[in-house]
Amino acid sequence: MNILATVDGVLTALIYLIASFVLFFIGRYVYKLVNKKIDIDHELVEKDNLAFAFANVGYYIGLLIAIWSLYVGEDLGHILGNLINIFIFGLLSIVLLNASVFITDKLVLRKFDLRKEIVEDQNVGTGVIEGAICVANGLIIHGVMAENPDNYFGIIGLWALSQVFLLLVTWVYNFITPYDIHEHIEKDNVAAGIGYAGAMVAIANLIRHGAQLDADTWLEVVENLGTETGIGLIMLPLARLLTDKILLPGRKLTDEIVNQEKPNVGAGVMEAFGYVGGSILICMSFA
Repeated sequence: MNILATVDGVLTALIYLIASFVLFFIGRYVYKLVNKKIDIDHELVEKDNLAFAFANVGYYIGLLIAIWSLYVGEDLGHILGNLINIFIFGLLSIVLLNASVFITDKLVLRKFDLRKEIVEDQNVGTGVIEGAICVANGLIIHGVMAENPDNYFGIIGLWALSQVFLLLVTWVYNFITPYDIHEHIEKDNVAAGIGYAGAMVAIANLIRHGAQLDADTWLEVVENLGTETGIGLIMLPLARLLTDKILLPGRKLTDEIVNQEKPNVGAGVMEAFGYVGGSILICMSFA
């Protein structure tokens, strides 16, 4: 009996793995369809375009995080019913991910011609941000999908609300930094792009966590999302200050990132770590 149970478990896991691969390749095809004006293989292999590589891999990571949500929570029942739900909600997650990226690109990076910055100019800072936007939205979709496995309207409603919260990051980030993030990213400042990317992922992680907190009503779910986002927005300036004082003692983060001839990419990485690390600690504290 133990052997039969083991074999059954392995076969079931294999079926789910195949289903996940199918969804991943569908998501990859949709990405190619959305970016049909870009020769992806040419950018990655012939041009060695690092900016596009960051954007492309970021999409794949976001896609995997979104698909992962389909396997979180209570078992849906018979394997056939599970597979049907996996494909229905998997396709919905792919649609939402691509819609999220489109919305964020148009509203957050509205000052840029993304195709020009990433494909023509090979602006690595912009590529990092584009990849982070995908990862951030993958986290958000994971949160709203995992807790609403059978509720289309609930998923779409929370996703839409989360987009508004995510857009607040740009406003707050620009407010707490003494420089214009758009201006420096357009100047190919990779350090500035990495720091901003960390802020996006950090807030998205908190939104994901807020969506997964226990709640009895939709009002409580919305309150959780708002509370976690509010905590995250307050965390941003604090994390930036702590990065200055603890992680970069004797140095000013702003000076390292924008006030020297060659921006310090390592300082940007430390800033991003401060934001993402802070969001993880907050999630652990409110688990």
